[in-house]
Amino acid sequence: MSELIEGRLLRRYKRFLADVELADGQQITAHCPNTGAMTGCAQPDSRVWLSRSDAKTRKYPHTWELVATATGMACIHSARANKVVRQAFEAGLIPGFEGYPQIRSEVKYGNNSRADLLLEGPQGQVYVEVKSVTLCLDNGQGLFPDAVSDRGRKHLLELESVVDDTTRAVMFFCALHSGVARISAAGEIDPRYRDTLAAVMGQGVEVMAWGARVAPEELVLERALPFSLDPHD
Repeated sequence: MSELIEGRLLRRYKRFLADVELADGQQITAHCPNTGAMTGCAQPDSRVWLSRSDAKTRKYPHTWELVATATGMACIHSARANKVVRQAFEAGLIPGFEGYPQIRSEVKYGNNSRADLLLEGPQGQVYVEVKSVTLCLDNGQGLFPDAVSDRGRKHLLELESVVDDTTRAVMFFCALHSGVARISAAGEIDPRYRDTLAAVMGQGVEVMAWGARVAPEELVLERALPFSLDPHD
């Protein structure tokens, strides 16, 4: 990320908008690139960091990127997860994928879907769906999704449909929240998503969970995290 501008969150509204007060007292409206509930990540008066685009076609040049929450620093820009996961694969950080040196993004497949990443090589193909995890409980438990996600269920079924002897499918949970220590499905929020995840895991879809280093200076994938279908007390 380029150099960010710090401010104070006034409110998030209409899903895609946020009002922010900058250090000089100026109040601006920024784009909020997150369609989820953003539980714990949209508290008024939170410290936030924004990027700025010089594109003349944008109505709101600022984009909300980071927020300091009660449980840690979070990146609420969901699409950033795809970038940091791709960078980690390209750098060979994630073990078990050495046989897939070619990587593409946003590849059409299935029923009018796009794979976030497609890894290819002598061993075949790996379809990767990346999900950004920012819902963090006080005990470090990360949960996905943070709201009912029919689209998320569709992606799971698409992954299941491609698994065969030479094709792998990976559901990759990327924690863009420094407080997340482990990840599970949010069965109390979306039981259908939880049950669909369990079903596709039984059919060969692999699940991976990793955490990122989240700071105004950098955003980079750095560590594997424990995953369990359901949270443990």
